[in-house]
Amino acid sequence: MKLDKIYKIGRLGISTLLIFLVSCKAEKNTSFQNKSVVDKVYPLLDTENSRWFFFSSASRPFGMVNLNPDTEINGDWGGGYKYSKDTVKGFSHIHEWQMSGVSVMPVTISKENKDKIFTDFYSKFSHQTEKITPGYHSLKLERYNITAELTSTQRVGFHKYTFPADAEKAVLFNLNTILGPCENTEGKLEKNNDYELSGSLVLSTNFRRPKPLTVFFKIKTNVPVTNIERDNATGNYLVNFDKKEKEILMKVGISYTSIENAAINIDTELPNWDFEKTVTASKNEWDNLLGRIKVQGGSETDQRRFYTDLWHALQGRKMISDANGAYPDNTREKFRIGQLPLDIKGKPKFNHYNSDAFWGAQWTINTLWGLVYPEIMDEFVNSLMQYYKDGGMIPRGPSGGNDTYVMTGASTTPFIVSAIQKGIITEDLEGIYKALKENHMLNGIMGKAGYEHNTDIGGGLKYYLEKGYVPYPLPEGDFGSHQDGASQTLEYAYQDWTLAQLAKKLNHLEDYNYFINRSNNYKNVFDKTTGWMRPKNASGIWKEDFDPYQYENGFIESNGAQSTWFVPHDINGLAELMGGKEKAVEKLNTQFEAAKKLNYTSGTSHDAELHPEFSRIPINFGNQPSMETSNIFTLLGRPDLTQYWTRNVVKETFSGLSPTTGYNGDEDQGLMGSLNVLLKIGLFQMNGGTEENPVYQISSPIFNKIEIELNPKYYTGKKLIIKADNNSSDNIYIKEIKFNNTPVKDFNISQKEITGGGELILEMSSK
Repeated sequence: MKLDKIYKIGRLGISTLLIFLVSCKAEKNTSFQNKSVVDKVYPLLDTENSRWFFFSSASRPFGMVNLNPDTEINGDWGGGYKYSKDTVKGFSHIHEWQMSGVSVMPVTISKENKDKIFTDFYSKFSHQTEKITPGYHSLKLERYNITAELTSTQRVGFHKYTFPADAEKAVLFNLNTILGPCENTEGKLEKNNDYELSGSLVLSTNFRRPKPLTVFFKIKTNVPVTNIERDNATGNYLVNFDKKEKEILMKVGISYTSIENAAINIDTELPNWDFEKTVTASKNEWDNLLGRIKVQGGSETDQRRFYTDLWHALQGRKMISDANGAYPDNTREKFRIGQLPLDIKGKPKFNHYNSDAFWGAQWTINTLWGLVYPEIMDEFVNSLMQYYKDGGMIPRGPSGGNDTYVMTGASTTPFIVSAIQKGIITEDLEGIYKALKENHMLNGIMGKAGYEHNTDIGGGLKYYLEKGYVPYPLPEGDFGSHQDGASQTLEYAYQDWTLAQLAKKLNHLEDYNYFINRSNNYKNVFDKTTGWMRPKNASGIWKEDFDPYQYENGFIESNGAQSTWFVPHDINGLAELMGGKEKAVEKLNTQFEAAKKLNYTSGTSHDAELHPEFSRIPINFGNQPSMETSNIFTLLGRPDLTQYWTRNVVKETFSGLSPTTGYNGDEDQGLMGSLNVLLKIGLFQMNGGTEENPVYQISSPIFNKIEIELNPKYYTGKKLIIKADNNSSDNIYIKEIKFNNTPVKDFNISQKEITGGGELILEMSSK
């Protein structure tokens, strides 16, 4: 173990060090090279800083069911599976953005616990007897001597419980409880026959998701249920089985529309009782997706961390539609059950999804999904447009069938425009443009600040249209969170630029000019006297006593130093405001030198951004607003600095395997995982891939060879191969680039070239 690694975690205490040592031991595997890529995933990464939706073990990619043990149940942050907690409080099926539900716990009944089993049922467990791989989780409940194994299909949780031979066996259904971000209420369970049960519960509202949502479920068991008991005090249920049964299998199908559809989900996805076959099928599904990118070189830890990052990029943002295409529509005043369009075989053309915000997606999933997983990007665009067809607005972070209005701006515009520019979405472009344009005008989503459900004032859009900037503070007062005018102005300007590109593509030249003019509004919050983006009030007066390092001082989840660089559509224009490219390079490089002392993040978790020292960091890779900054140097004519700083950020911030660290911030359902993947393969898109024939900036990959399998449904090429000759921890600079034996200039390569397939050869050097 390197001393510098011990030093970095030292301030967190002895417990952290012990956890780190355990993780180091877990890394060692002499047969590493023979592993499939799914076996290289390290699921425990950052689980000490877990969030309710962060950890998924027994789940499929984007599956409705996200089955895993919960060691913390009260609260979103720190909820779910937290590594340092040694007590299982249940196995729940839904770990999603503002949603939770259907917690179960296998137990044994004795004279001592019979009268209190509904309130005293938690069990200790040990990581030493635990096994976790993508799609599978196994552990031993020490209190009951029960081995619990979990796997799933997309919409069905599959449980295998091995009980002590002579014990009284039961499964506790905690349908009325607190789980993560919301309470589970009105839980009901009934026995349909000896092998089937059904029930429902209601997810209570919270300030992010103001409408309730009902979760329906169907349970099937391979052995007969003797009886079920309901506890009047808790409202929860105990399902009893015969003592002679040693091994009990249980399927739990989930639906947000009906018990009937929950049953259909089971019949469609899991008609058999072969647990091992289901585990293998899940592993193969993960292996096929993760295996789209194959890497050679780097250390064992580098490769394991890479596939763990890629795993996170593919496990957030869960589906809410049933196997038959039914889905919950909460976009209107009255809840209804919607139906997705079906293909000629009667199957849904796409799935419908929940999602945390697309805020920051322009630098993450836009590029990763758009290149490696275009079919996923295709589905999500269709899902977003379904929300528009139902409720009249494209959401930026829907939960429970309706938008939560999380974060700010029209952050799905770059995502959708990128999919169109890359040829992934080719139909109904005029209809999509109309919907996007509505989002950018008054009464659209751009006018709403964070979680602003009932008004559209907090976004300050009327001022943006009238004055060319969003004032800070808003004269009208508070109408949502994240009312930080300087950041809002920067976001809107970039998003307007991306919409202008689509207007140009569709030959709406008047609209193109209109939105291009709006995209220059970022200049209205740049203060040339200080050299920083700076908030100003509705009268146009700059904020007095402005401190560019003060957190959320007119800037969203960032400070002015970090967000000054948020002009991804016009880096050259920003540099001109700063006095030219050389001065801009000097300024940004100085910020990186300072940020290096704090490992480029504000701490080991999102909450640490509030720390008086860490929040003043000039560049923060632990959150979205400034995570593009190392790649800015390439556009300023200094690709060597992009290569240097990106490799250093990866080394100091996004390397290693430990439960106590991983993303050093907020891994918003795949955004940070995707960023890590892109930094490590050396491809980036500054404007989110939204211009005509999008361009990738080439940086310094950490691997010697990267092989990307291209989807033939969308792209003409079979594979993109990136070779970094003479690559090492010292040889981080790119001396020469060739693509299919043709020299590449300016460290850029186009979408058409890259998706046509071939070899990108990088000659690496120490200079």
